[in-house]
Amino acid sequence: MIPQKAKHITLKFFSIFSAVRAYNILVLVCAQYLAAIFIFSPTKSLKDVVFDMHLLFLVLASVFVIAGGYIINNFYDDKLDKINRPLKAGLDNYVKQATKLRLYFFLNFIGFCFGILISSRAALFFAVYIFAIWFYSHKLKKYPFIGVISATVLTILPFFAVFVYYENFSEIIFVYAVYLFLVIMVRELIKDLQNMRGAIASDYSTLSLVYGERKTKQIAILALLFTGIPITILFSYPALSYMRYYFYFAIIVLVFVGFYLWKSKTTKHYRILHNILKLLLFVGVLCLTFIDTSLLLDKVIDILN
Repeated sequence: MIPQKAKHITLKFFSIFSAVRAYNILVLVCAQYLAAIFIFSPTKSLKDVVFDMHLLFLVLASVFVIAGGYIINNFYDDKLDKINRPLKAGLDNYVKQATKLRLYFFLNFIGFCFGILISSRAALFFAVYIFAIWFYSHKLKKYPFIGVISATVLTILPFFAVFVYYENFSEIIFVYAVYLFLVIMVRELIKDLQNMRGAIASDYSTLSLVYGERKTKQIAILALLFTGIPITILFSYPALSYMRYYFYFAIIVLVFVGFYLWKSKTTKHYRILHNILKLLLFVGVLCLTFIDTSLLLDKVIDILN
C-alpha cells in the first residue's frame, strides 16, 4: 500500500510539474534576477538587490501567475496535446481537470496577492496579465497572426515587469528585448508548424493551417533576418562587453535554424528547432551577466567583502 501511495503522489507531483512547465518558469526567474542585478540596478550591491522584498514579491507574483497560465492553457489544449504530445498529455492528465482548475484559481489568487504587497499598480498589472493569459488560451491562440503575436507578448511581458519596477529605461535592454521578441516569435511559428495535426482536430485557424507551411516558414525566416537589426545596434554599445560573443554564437545558430527550417518537413524536425531556440534563449539569459563586466567584478568583490 505504501509504495503504491508513494508512486501515486510522485506521479501527481510530476504531472503538475509538467503542466506548469517549471523549466520555463525557472528561466524567467533567472532572467528577472540577472536583469535586476546587472542591468536595472548597477549601483546597488548584490545583497540589496537579492534581499529587496518588493523584487521578491514581483518575481513570486510572476511565478504563480505564469504557472496558473500554463495550467489554463493546458486545460484548453487537452485535445490538441493528446494528438501532438501524447506522452506529455498522458502525464499532465494524471491530475484531474477539476483539480487543475482549482489549482489555476489558487495560483492566480496567490500571484495577485503578491502584486498587492508591491503596489496597487502592480496588482492591476497582474490582474490584467491574468485576464490576458486566459483570453489568449480561450480565444486568441485559435487565430493566425493574433495567436502568434499575443503568445510572444505574453512570454516577454514579465521580463518588462522588472524593467518598469526599477524605472530604469535602459536603451540596451530595450533593444535586447526586441531581439528576444523576434526569436520568441520564430519559436512560436515553429511550434505552430509542429502542432498542425492537433490544430486541425481542435478546429484552430492557426497560421500554418490558413496560409500553409511554406508561407509560415517564409514569415519565420523573415523574422530571423530582422533579428540582425537589434543585434547590429547592440554591437554599437560598448557596455555590451563580452556578451557580444553570445550574439556571434546566436548569429550562427539563427542562420542554421533558417536553413534547417526551410528543409524541415516532419514534426520531429520542428521539435528539434523549437528546442534549439529554447536553449539559445536560456543561454542568452545567463549571458546577461556579461553586459558590462566591470559590474560583474564589482558584484563578486561585494560578495567577498
